[in-house]
Amino acid sequence: MRNETETVEFKKSTGEIKEAIISLVSMLNKHGKGRLIFGVSPRGKVVKNQISETSMRDISRRIYEGIEPRTYPVVEVIVIDGVEVIEVTVTGREQPYSAFGRYYIRIADEDRELGTSELKRMIIEKSYKDSWEDQLTNYNLSDIDENALRHFFDQATKHGRLLETEYNPENILKKLGLYQNDKLTNAGYALFSNRSPITLKMAIFATDEKLTFLDIKTVEDNIYNLIKEAQIYVEKNIRWSGEIIDFTRTEVPEIPTEALREIIVNSFAHAQYNTDTYHEIRIHPSKVVVYSPGKFESNYSPEEYMKLDLPSSIRNTLITKVLYMAKAIEQFGSGFKRVNSLCNDSGINYSYEMYDQGFEFTFYREKIISLEKGKKPDANIKISSQAEITFEYLKVNPGYTREELSQLMSKHIRTIQRYLNELVRHGYIERIGSDKTGYWKIKK
Repeated sequence: MRNETETVEFKKSTGEIKEAIISLVSMLNKHGKGRLIFGVSPRGKVVKNQISETSMRDISRRIYEGIEPRTYPVVEVIVIDGVEVIEVTVTGREQPYSAFGRYYIRIADEDRELGTSELKRMIIEKSYKDSWEDQLTNYNLSDIDENALRHFFDQATKHGRLLETEYNPENILKKLGLYQNDKLTNAGYALFSNRSPITLKMAIFATDEKLTFLDIKTVEDNIYNLIKEAQIYVEKNIRWSGEIIDFTRTEVPEIPTEALREIIVNSFAHAQYNTDTYHEIRIHPSKVVVYSPGKFESNYSPEEYMKLDLPSSIRNTLITKVLYMAKAIEQFGSGFKRVNSLCNDSGINYSYEMYDQGFEFTFYREKIISLEKGKKPDANIKISSQAEITFEYLKVNPGYTREELSQLMSKHIRTIQRYLNELVRHGYIERIGSDKTGYWKIKK
């Protein structure tokens, strides 16, 4: 059975040309392409129409005149179930498009008029994609992080993606399109500036809600350095287990580091940088969340990228190219496919959320112990909420002393000792070694 989709629309006859143009605009604004067939009902039934050269020319003219910016439709006669019908295809990347002065977006198989805020956001995103990276800043070569640029140079030449014989910052940046008229472009500033252009917030939370945090860290730096900071933070704070492979003990992460790295790098590559928002890494007992500012760029969903061989949709062409040259990105458009494969091989579940202002990817962890309400390790044992929080701190760092826990939790040392006693009494922890040089062994 034939069905209408987000990129396919049926109309019974050319008498519905106005509605057809609205559908084409909706599809152009959502996907940059659309296909419409005159001679098929919305239920997929073929309807015979009289087709002439005049009607074909009229359809082409009406579509051309009805859509702004101008698009050039391809109008052809095709045969479906032995009946001639008219097929119209359009493509375009000049969003937003309007039909008779109004703007529409495709939702499933329906056309919905865009609200003022949605239209404004689409215009801002289009302007950003067209010009933001190339705009000049007030910064020059003295504002470059030499260590970051040198590391990029070494990596890019090592992997054969930058053909340079000697390290010359000005020549390299010019060749990459990051330095013009003695000024850094926005892309160059974000990638390699020593003036801390981008903000990354990282935290470990006691529960799966963003309430009590066990550790929090804010880093302001350039994109090139922040990618490494984010990777180190996550890899340091997830669980690792030892496996014997070929008689050698190998440390294996609970989440594949290659998948984590792929999502982290892509979060910086495809973010929107002309806003005040920031990147986030959140580590919870049952999940690791990577948040990137800016609406998901592509008209395709992550699932479609995983299943199909699709062209990549790139918001920041220069930034993405630099990360590719440093081999932080293996190849364009394959990130989700690789993450899906790595997670499936490791038995890791994941999900994602697309917001108006950002994109969030979540890796799920296997809980060793859940301390959320109603999910105690032993239904007959009840420990206090503060003891639960203390336990979470110790899982992050078993070497914490009473004094350090006192500062972290803003509690008196005697109160902290009471929580520790409670955890020992119920078998959560055991003290190994002396009070000064020992540590807490996690038992549950």
